[in-house]
Amino acid sequence: MADGVILKDESAKCGSNTPLFISFISGRLVLGGLRRKGAVKRKTASGHIRDTDSRGLKFQSLADDLRRGILAGTWAAGAKLPTEAQLAAETGLSLTTVRRAFDELVQAEIVVRRQGAGSFVAERQPARRRSRFAVGVLLPDTQLYYPRVLQGIEETLSAHDVSLQLATYNYQPEREDQSIEFLIDSGVDGLILVPTLTGIPDPQRRVNELNALNVPVVLLERSLTDLGPGDRTEHVCSDHQGGAYDAVAHLHSLGHARVGLLTRTNTPTEPAIVAGYERAAADLGFAPFTVKAPKFEWENGAAETLLAGLMDSGSTAALVFGDREATLLEGAARRAGVRIPQDLALVSYDDELADLAEVPLTAVSPAKHRMGRMAAEILMRRLIEGDDCPIHQVRLRPRLVVRDSCGAKARNSMMTVNNEKK
Repeated sequence: MADGVILKDESAKCGSNTPLFISFISGRLVLGGLRRKGAVKRKTASGHIRDTDSRGLKFQSLADDLRRGILAGTWAAGAKLPTEAQLAAETGLSLTTVRRAFDELVQAEIVVRRQGAGSFVAERQPARRRSRFAVGVLLPDTQLYYPRVLQGIEETLSAHDVSLQLATYNYQPEREDQSIEFLIDSGVDGLILVPTLTGIPDPQRRVNELNALNVPVVLLERSLTDLGPGDRTEHVCSDHQGGAYDAVAHLHSLGHARVGLLTRTNTPTEPAIVAGYERAAADLGFAPFTVKAPKFEWENGAAETLLAGLMDSGSTAALVFGDREATLLEGAARRAGVRIPQDLALVSYDDELADLAEVPLTAVSPAKHRMGRMAAEILMRRLIEGDDCPIHQVRLRPRLVVRDSCGAKARNSMMTVNNEKK
């Protein structure tokens, strides 16, 4: 991340002094207030822990986190930073990786090393030009789905020398207006919003209120799809109907005559996934089998019951929304003696934790990073061109990441072996 981008979390108004990205609590470094998927660790078959970071260079990620902490005031100018050994122990990274992160900060004149004393925050930070614009971003939270979206926004704004102000509302609609007011009062020139549009009496009225704000607004993962051409919101969304359709078509192409759908209810994404699934079932000629359960039921043992219903329906494959639910279904299948993918093929939806499942999950993967980039680019065009800029309404079709749970890899391997024999 470029030095010119400063992130501030609205949670500071609610009494929290913990920076969004990095904090120093009781002498311990805690990285990843914005949880990175790459920071998740998993056990190998031998029981050892291995780092699953597959995105970017680890030393660069650590350097970025330390830079953010310094800019946020976690360590003041002249303050001593944790030792390389402490950071390695706290983050699980190697000493070599930590040392490279420090080298990067030293080269940028953000950190100075003192022989025999340690590493310290430089007394004078490199001068930053005043940003041309400031953009406010409102997210439901900064867990799982949204870190990659935010990274895309942040990188694009940084490239345009635009500062970013962040607010979250923790999926509490009553906090939305307060968070938006915080962003407006901070002087932002435009907003990228992920507001609540489901489960409220009048979504169109809510959107009209947002569009009436005195700054341009781009919605992210939200739109008024029911209005068709009457929807005049500027937005960037995932094509969740298309993602679900492609998942079902993939399973059907593997020989599964009937594919079920298991979902987590009460989410903005679920209706589109159900619609895509039902369209695929109609086009492919099988009777749909859909089971819906709220999150708390999934977390309290519903997977066994849902699995039994799925198997009784004659389905030999299923699309499961989302990754946690699919992982719970895998556990229920193992306990019931149902083999994945031999007896039941699975595709999960979201691709946040899919690769960490007992049987790595084939998953529908929304283009989160690109979505964030495009939302920021559209807002920048709106800020520069004003009313001359046409309304952008963008839908990005997710891609399917094939792993082990659908059986496609095993099938392809077998075909390769047979071809070699021939």
